[in-house]
Amino acid sequence: MKKAKQENFIVFFDFDNTITTIDVIDDMLERFSGDDKWKDLEEKWRREEIGSRECLKGQVESIKVGRERLDSYLSTVKIDPYFKKLLGFFGSRKIPVLIVSDNFDYMLNGILERNGITGMEVYCNKVDIAGERFSPSFPYSNSDCGDCANCKKTHLLKKRKDGMKAVYIGDGKSDVCASKVSDLVFAKGYLKDLFKEEGLPHVAIDGLKDVYDYFERILA
Repeated sequence: MKKAKQENFIVFFDFDNTITTIDVIDDMLERFSGDDKWKDLEEKWRREEIGSRECLKGQVESIKVGRERLDSYLSTVKIDPYFKKLLGFFGSRKIPVLIVSDNFDYMLNGILERNGITGMEVYCNKVDIAGERFSPSFPYSNSDCGDCANCKKTHLLKKRKDGMKAVYIGDGKSDVCASKVSDLVFAKGYLKDLFKEEGLPHVAIDGLKDVYDYFERILA
């Protein structure tokens, strides 16, 4: 394989089930939701009857857990061990790396910090926690694009400068729009199945080791 020009890349990571080994929000809903209404919202979102903003707002507002118990839970969430290796690899080559996520700042930053990762450029939703009450907000939604909670495509198009190749690494439905305007897509799960079904170019992965091995081959 021909070596690529490392300075051309900018890398975008999804968070849940890409950097983490589970979907954190879904797991929290299973553990801490006061009822099963979140499941109905999830089905409506999957059927595209509602957007991810409406879905997540209703779901997160149903969570009932205080900070102490939440912090204890966040300390148990594991990340893919190759994420830190990729950060070191890209960092040594001055390749910018960003996280774009439908998760929320308190949970996402808490997980990163507990795994010794700080100072990353992150674009995600916001949440205020008062007692056991969660109040979500969505500073990066884009009504012109759709009803996404966090418009990942907007971040990608804004951050990719002329001559850059956007690399997207993700797994889910919320990654589709950004992936379709990327130059190189690493896909697992739902995203992999969709790209395969639609005949779109991608690199199928099972985890971040596959991403690491790919870039080690072309940039070593």
